[in-house]
Amino acid sequence: MSEECPHRDNPESHILSEMDVRAFITENLQLKPAPGLPEIHLYIAHPGSGLSRLGTNDAEDPPPYWAYSWAGGTLIARHILKHPDLVRDRRVLDLGAGSGVVGIVARKCGAFRVIAAEIDTNAIAAIGLNAEANGVAIEVTSADVLSGAPPDVDVILAGDVFYNTQLAGRVLPFLTACRKAGIDVLIGDPRRRSLPLAALKLVAEYAAPDFGDDSSGQGAIGGVFTLGDG
Repeated sequence: MSEECPHRDNPESHILSEMDVRAFITENLQLKPAPGLPEIHLYIAHPGSGLSRLGTNDAEDPPPYWAYSWAGGTLIARHILKHPDLVRDRRVLDLGAGSGVVGIVARKCGAFRVIAAEIDTNAIAAIGLNAEANGVAIEVTSADVLSGAPPDVDVILAGDVFYNTQLAGRVLPFLTACRKAGIDVLIGDPRRRSLPLAALKLVAEYAAPDFGDDSSGQGAIGGVFTLGDG
């Protein structure tokens, strides 16, 4: 991994307000083209970002995944840029939004409404800044949508939501219920171990950089999937 991954043992760590988090991001991260998506600019971490200062010293405090490039989101974003009709004039949920890159691309490709579902409060601040940097408006919900009924949307875009077994066990039933309710589902993933390939159907493949990769777009081949018919 080419970028510094922050530690959670900083004795000066504390909880910041959303305004403070926004200021921290703009002052300490770099606004630059997203790896693999030169059309989109994101606030991205670098070795001097000092992201540990956003922590709380809580072992359950989520790592700052939103500050790095993840392959699944890049894969879906590239697929939408190639096929904008998938989202044009439609209501979209960006599940596990992270940096907000998928929702940003959907909005730029003409989505009528984009809701970013993200429970990390620091990520929520980053989504707002990244959306502003790309000239789009995105709504954000911090609710645990996986525990609820299928949302009132037309499309769910789910990048990097199968990165561990526990999360996969919640996401697959939710997406299956959503598909049965008539919602289109697209999943982006570099084929991580917890991805339930037997339940999915491959739609497209692209090369994409993954978490912590500082390249301009090279990476392993990953997939965009939908749910299978079974």
